[in-house]
Amino acid sequence: MVTRLVLVLGDQLTETVAALRKADKDRDVVVMAEVADETAYVGHHPKKIALIFAAMRKFAARLRDDGWDVAYSELDDTDNTGSIPGELLRRADQYSAGEVLATEPGEWRLIAALDDTPLKVTQLEDDRFVASHKDFEDWAKGRKALRMEYFYREMRRKTGLMMDGDEPAGDKWNYDHDNRKPASGEVDTAPMQFTPDETVEEVLDLVEARFSDNFGTLRPFTFATDTGQARRALAHFVKHALPKFGDYQDAMMEGERYLWHSHLSASINIGLLDPLEVCKAAEDAWRAGDVPINAAEGFIRQIIGWREYVRGIYFHEGPDYPSRNGLGHKRDLPWFYWGGETKMRCVEAAVAQTRDDAYAHHIQRLMVTGNFALLAGIDPHQVHEWYLSVYIDAFEWVEAPNTVGMSQFADDGIIASKPYVSSGNYINRMSDHCRHCAYDVNAKSGEDDACPFNTLYWHFLDRHRKRFGENGRMANMYRSWDRMDQEKRHAILRAAERTLKKLDEGEVV
Repeated sequence: MVTRLVLVLGDQLTETVAALRKADKDRDVVVMAEVADETAYVGHHPKKIALIFAAMRKFAARLRDDGWDVAYSELDDTDNTGSIPGELLRRADQYSAGEVLATEPGEWRLIAALDDTPLKVTQLEDDRFVASHKDFEDWAKGRKALRMEYFYREMRRKTGLMMDGDEPAGDKWNYDHDNRKPASGEVDTAPMQFTPDETVEEVLDLVEARFSDNFGTLRPFTFATDTGQARRALAHFVKHALPKFGDYQDAMMEGERYLWHSHLSASINIGLLDPLEVCKAAEDAWRAGDVPINAAEGFIRQIIGWREYVRGIYFHEGPDYPSRNGLGHKRDLPWFYWGGETKMRCVEAAVAQTRDDAYAHHIQRLMVTGNFALLAGIDPHQVHEWYLSVYIDAFEWVEAPNTVGMSQFADDGIIASKPYVSSGNYINRMSDHCRHCAYDVNAKSGEDDACPFNTLYWHFLDRHRKRFGENGRMANMYRSWDRMDQEKRHAILRAAERTLKKLDEGEVV
């Protein structure tokens, strides 16, 4: 029999991934490769590179222990060609193989690269998701609006998660209304942390030597790098943090980087945890009476609702989706996103946390860094590449719809029915950042110390009135703007223009 190559990518570290299931352990060779191309298409956070390489090396060892022949290329191997297609060609020559089994990558860029490889490459759909491509297309067909809530209900019916027969548990599909409390008092939990073993330390040394100029702090590194660790982290979260996750999932607090969030998204996205396994653990805790229904439902919705939905959107919309710019925003990403000085405490805290941990939770991403970028008219592709670079859980299939669609409204409303913009009031309500800020969140009439979120919020509405003036969900915003006297409106717009001028000239905002 002719040898086949079986490609396993760094975010496909699941023993039941499609290509491995179809492969023959007795004849096929698994190809895994740390390659320069995958570290450089954006400047990934060092922790992200370290996580993927360490988890890949451990996964390769696990496959070998299970009897697989694994051809593994480390980044510094002298024969490493630097690209996935190049490594496939090199291994095909080494093993006289003419065929490659691959699980479809999660980025159009890599799908195209495999299609262009001069080998017979069979790309199998990645079925580690609840919804197949066909499932999503069938659901989307004929719909005027592709809203997540209705897709989520289909996923609940399909999986049976938190269902009582044909009806949702508790007679409600969505408990989001109960999940918007600002945090108060002390946080009594933290994600499980892991001490690097020998394999991880070797990778950390490699990343430190090769990627020290990338944005982000490499050490300490405490992420799970194998399935056993990831499952321990899951059990820890369900027991200690999930009970309060629902109430406080939108909260932000000074000095508290994780609150009651799971910190499991990277483990899920690279394949160390099965998403349904994670959801079932949350459901079991609720059915046992250990977790309130709003916490279990809210957490499960993030996975079988939102995560599945954005993947569907990414593949439904096609390769050009990450480049869309429906609002025509062209301003360059400010330097403070890369750690430069800013007087905005909420932004400073979110960026510092991102630099140190390669992590920020969804409200920090959406309503702080994303909100500011949208209000200030930042080029959404630059915003997209920033998020793809700096977060450990960011892969294009999940990151691009969250950024281009949800955060920046650059897809003209495919995901969101209105732009997610807010003044400083929202941040003040959901966090304590404003107490420590150089700006006054209560100043709203154009004073020099007025929170930039306040003035830019009205500037955004004013400059995009033609686009959003007839949007029913934004009618109250425009009525409030119109009720202000003309002098006050002009003062606000002048203050916003001063802020935008500072951004353009590289001054501290």
